[in-house]
Amino acid sequence: MKNEIDLSKYNVRTDLLVETIKDEDNIKTDVETINDVKITKVLIDENTEKIIGKKKGNYVTIEFNDITDYTNKENVKKIFSLQLKKMIKNLKLKKNPYCLIVGLGNDKSTPDSLGPMSINNIIVTSHLFELEKVEGFMKVSAINPGVMGQTGIETSDIILSVVEKIHPDFLIVIDSLASGSIERVNKTIQMTDTGIHPGSGIGNSRKEISKDKINVPVIAIGVPTVVDANIIVSDTINYMYKHYAFNKTFLKNPMSKLTVGGVNYLKQNIKIDDDDKKNLFGIIGTLTDEEFRQLIYEVLTPIGYNMMVTPKEIDFVIQKLCDVIGNGINRALHDNVDNI
Repeated sequence: MKNEIDLSKYNVRTDLLVETIKDEDNIKTDVETINDVKITKVLIDENTEKIIGKKKGNYVTIEFNDITDYTNKENVKKIFSLQLKKMIKNLKLKKNPYCLIVGLGNDKSTPDSLGPMSINNIIVTSHLFELEKVEGFMKVSAINPGVMGQTGIETSDIILSVVEKIHPDFLIVIDSLASGSIERVNKTIQMTDTGIHPGSGIGNSRKEISKDKINVPVIAIGVPTVVDANIIVSDTINYMYKHYAFNKTFLKNPMSKLTVGGVNYLKQNIKIDDDDKKNLFGIIGTLTDEEFRQLIYEVLTPIGYNMMVTPKEIDFVIQKLCDVIGNGINRALHDNVDNI
């Protein structure tokens, strides 16, 4: 008999649609691979919106392995720019539209600095259009509204005020996201025309920024830069299962054997005998991957150990990501950007 644990109140945090979709949802996905870069396109309609809890609209997810290599980075930038240009075209905007680009996040926190740092790479042209039309370039403005902890003002209120003042035809919003998988951290770009909830990935949800709220189409672009500690733990356990299953074939080789060490939980004097271990892992073994991750969440959260974690090389990688995002947007908006 399967042991059932009610973990419905514990949610694994992720901003990525591809991590939300399950096989049983029967949601159609369009997948293609170009030069080792995987592109997944999903259209969420009114029916699927209710199933997975994501707003209806178009979602494009770009997955890659390495962005620190120059050739790979330029390849990802090219693909990202092309997909963004297609999404902008689907908005069916007027000729020569005006774009406002918003960099969400905190430039003082590296994992949350994707938006502000990407803004530094944006080619702004709106001040030039005050004089005359600039051939081959779109009218573009860019802002970094900061976070509520810095300004004391809701980010969405700042954006709404700017929109009402300058009247852009559409917005591009850039933000750091949270992933539900180690494998996708700093290796995924998601864009959608549904807008965004700033801070939702770290459990600090602020007011929504979308066409429904500001009356202007919003394209949200994000990269997962952090992951929950419970995700790291559960992924590591799954890797251990795979490692053990592989090495069972090579038990005669001492280097291939799995070594199991003791665990000192919170430095408490807890004694677990063999029967306890069998019962414990018997229960865990009956859980699905999702249930197991939720269980780890339940264990770590009450003691304050379910931290948001980012890779140690985040400072270096974030610069590469901001180059891809910022200059990729430039290529999507301006025809003559390569001539600068």
